[in-house]
Amino acid sequence: MAGANAALWSGSYVLLNKAWYAQYEREKFHYFNDNAEWNQMDKCGHVWTTYQVSRLANEWWRWTGMSKNKSAVLGGVFGMAYQGMIEIQDGYSSKWGFSWGDMTANLVGAASFVTQQVAWNDQRIQVKFSYSPHAYSADFIGRRDQLFGANAVGRILKDYNSQTYWVSANLHSFFPQSNIPNWLNISAGYSSDLMLGGRDNLWAGPNGNIKDHTDIPRIRRVYLSADLDLTKIKTHNKVVKGLFFALNMIKIPAPTLEYSRNGFAVHGIYF
Repeated sequence: MAGANAALWSGSYVLLNKAWYAQYEREKFHYFNDNAEWNQMDKCGHVWTTYQVSRLANEWWRWTGMSKNKSAVLGGVFGMAYQGMIEIQDGYSSKWGFSWGDMTANLVGAASFVTQQVAWNDQRIQVKFSYSPHAYSADFIGRRDQLFGANAVGRILKDYNSQTYWVSANLHSFFPQSNIPNWLNISAGYSSDLMLGGRDNLWAGPNGNIKDHTDIPRIRRVYLSADLDLTKIKTHNKVVKGLFFALNMIKIPAPTLEYSRNGFAVHGIYF
């Protein structure tokens, strides 16, 4: 398993370098403060990714027969190492730089997994993700493709205007004597939209002309919704169990209460 982890880490490093970083010039290792960008949606992505990688790595180590505490710690270490690889690559890229904000978010993701696993041998509070394509006007389709890619699959990972990140708590785990179904969760979510640039809606067009859309407000939104913990649904089928484990990183569609600068809104189904 150690060999498999090393191979995955190394292979991912090579593939990521060829697919992404090779497109940009390299320079000396440097730092970049991006904490004010994208209304912190990118930091939520780092928390979610590191949490999920740690969760997966923990299962690998548990499969070898390692104790729950050791496997949890090694899962968190692998999550941090995997994300740290990306931060180091950023540090040598002329387009980005090493971000302490990103590394802090990675640490939050890994620590949130490890501390729960060691303390409870369970993930009572999970970090989840949902995606619903933002309805860009025709005037901003080009800007969307420039920022987040023209490929619909790639935009799932890049389009911050279309993502929502959730903290999903299992109610029965906190109230074991209650009659609450052990698969029922309550989730708090966060998203932000109408972002056409990292810090503001102002950018240079292809001919150098300035595109000023600072009149468009960048709106933060928070949510309250129901959710399912699929790992609490009992099954003896290993394939179904594995599928539930994988799908549990995603927040299920459900009725949702939203609050933003525009006030409250109710969604019959929100994803």
